[in-house]
Amino acid sequence: MLEPRVPPVIVMPDSYYEADIERLTQLVANMFSRVVQHNDRLPLGQQQKPTRFHSRAPPNITINDYMQRVTKYASLEPACLLLLLIYVDRICERNPSFTISSLTVHRFIITAATIACKTLCDAYCTNLHYAKVGGVSMQELNSLEVEILRMMGWHLVATQEQLEQYYFTLVRQDPLLILQSEFVAVAAGAKPAPLSVPLLPSAN
Repeated sequence: MLEPRVPPVIVMPDSYYEADIERLTQLVANMFSRVVQHNDRLPLGQQQKPTRFHSRAPPNITINDYMQRVTKYASLEPACLLLLLIYVDRICERNPSFTISSLTVHRFIITAATIACKTLCDAYCTNLHYAKVGGVSMQELNSLEVEILRMMGWHLVATQEQLEQYYFTLVRQDPLLILQSEFVAVAAGAKPAPLSVPLLPSAN
């Protein structure tokens, strides 16, 4: 009797800045997709009232394709990608009614990416460029940028330890990925470490 095939495990570097940018983008997009799927199923009474981030209908581009586009044309660095998730957590903590859904996720991503680049990168693009990448007007992006800054209380930076924790958790949530150090440990008979950071509130 043939044994079932075990999918190959992909070993990821321990340092997020050494991670393949396309794979890291995919991991972040997958996280946003899971949250959107959850929130889109919420009863109407629990869904957020219209905000600046709401579109009339979901855009005709998947979250993954949109994330890949933003990463490529806005030249997002690995730390910027992780900062998007940190921003979601911070906003939801300060604004419990804020919801990442199919109507808000695209505008949130391009706005958060714009702020992350300005926060972390020595050189970054103009808002006009980011607006073209995100498919919004510059005036709209400017307004959204101010809104996110207000919602976060201008808490924009993250420590190296926070970025690493979010990266580790992203990798550990994917059953086909494993960190280099944990791969070596497992090969030696040790058990992988438990998750340390709950990425994104389950209901927001």
